[in-house]
Amino acid sequence: MQIKPLIAAAGAALAALPFAALAHPAADGAHTHGFFDTALHAMAHPFTGADHLAAMVAVGAWSAVTVRPAWRAPAAFVALLVAGALAGFAGLALPGVEPMIAASVLVLGLLLALQKKMPWGAAATLAGVFAFFHGAAHGYELAGDTGLAAVGALAGMAVGSAVLHVAGMLLGRAVLQRHRLLTALAGAGTAALGAFMLTRLA
Repeated sequence: MQIKPLIAAAGAALAALPFAALAHPAADGAHTHGFFDTALHAMAHPFTGADHLAAMVAVGAWSAVTVRPAWRAPAAFVALLVAGALAGFAGLALPGVEPMIAASVLVLGLLLALQKKMPWGAAATLAGVFAFFHGAAHGYELAGDTGLAAVGALAGMAVGSAVLHVAGMLLGRAVLQRHRLLTALAGAGTAALGAFMLTRLA
């Protein structure tokens, strides 16, 4: 397999993130019932907004490029995402959810673009703080599920997020570690998305 087409495709996909759909799907009160139906619905949530998608892929890519061991920041993100979702399920009115999500995309993009190294503990803490707000947003959207449906929602959300982290880590190790310019461009595109989101909220 030739590497140049892969690099071009990855670069195009990452560069396109700022132009992807930004809105979260509105909670319309129509919740599925049952563990598996709700799990599948929740698993799709991280893929439905460019903000969540970009942040989670960026965490994985940045960790693969700069953080050792690479899995700890993504693991912290998933754990605190679930915690934030539980807070959202419970109706906790967390202030500044949307600005913090936008800021997370901006900051994570800059960290990737600059290939900023930091101790894994600091990286995991930073990722976890941002993840809590992402989780709260998902929790608000999925509120109303109960019992097995709620458990399915949490499980699906965690799995969907983990898939995006792994995708980011694989991209980071397969491509970005070897091509610093592409890493900088991917991070800059992600940061640009975050900056655009913040301007929309101003």
